[in-house]
Amino acid sequence: MLIDSASMYFRAFYGVPDSVKAPNGMPVNAVRGFTDMIATLITRYRPDRFVACLDYDWRPAFRVALVPSYKAHRVVAVTPAGQPDVEEVPDLLTPQVPILLAVLKAAGLCSLGVMGFEADDVIATLAHRYDQAGQAVDVVSGDRDLIGVVTDKVRLLYTGRGVAKLEELTPVAVQEKYGIPSALYPDFAVLRGDPSDGLPGVPGIGEKTAAIAVSKFGTIEQILALAVTGEESMSPTIRTKVLKAQEYLQVAPDVVRGRTDLDVGEVDDRLPGPDADPEMLDALGSEFGLGSSIDRLRTALAGLR
Repeated sequence: MLIDSASMYFRAFYGVPDSVKAPNGMPVNAVRGFTDMIATLITRYRPDRFVACLDYDWRPAFRVALVPSYKAHRVVAVTPAGQPDVEEVPDLLTPQVPILLAVLKAAGLCSLGVMGFEADDVIATLAHRYDQAGQAVDVVSGDRDLIGVVTDKVRLLYTGRGVAKLEELTPVAVQEKYGIPSALYPDFAVLRGDPSDGLPGVPGIGEKTAAIAVSKFGTIEQILALAVTGEESMSPTIRTKVLKAQEYLQVAPDVVRGRTDLDVGEVDDRLPGPDADPEMLDALGSEFGLGSSIDRLRTALAGLR
């Protein structure tokens, strides 16, 4: 099981009232909600291994260089001099992130990030590694771009409606829902655009036309090549729109596609791992008033034995 940690703790923060507080008065709604989500996922899907994937760079420079609008709407309006782009994060969430990461560590749950890359890239790299080894993978995220990693061995548990109502996306489910092969979802997203990531898309090409184009012609690179050569089966209208957006289409796929080549080394993804620290887990539960959530997580892990 590979989880998109930021996607989940943002959802937890907005899903649990900030009236949920530690004994010292600090809000711990994101920590409680995130811990409960992990417990639910482990109980329901009983994974053999687990990695909480982290954003070490939520807006990597290489993606911004290709498409400057990438996630630009999420940047804090005034950035301190000399610092990279800062993501606009609720003030009450920021101090909770180190606590929920400490809970993961104390519970013996692996977390992993790579400098300069997003959690999507870590997920894509690990999913590709396990898939190539013939091992089944569940990816948990509310980011639809990760539909692109779905294969016969890799399933996306999409959290768009919450962990209680997960949408299980397999290649068959993706084909039924979007009318495209899962591997071509990033190409579909590039054509259609995605306001949530600041991707403009190709003017005049909406969801339906984008799905038809990738289903019929393949990747963005293939679509561009056919438009340039005047492929007769491509309508003049689509060809004209594609050629007008040629500069964008030449770079956007590398923005949307998750990287599968990160150097993550050997990953100790055992569940639970050897570094579990029950005493620290107790201490965190006591200090931050997480008792019931910690208990649920412990019960979920004990159920795997």
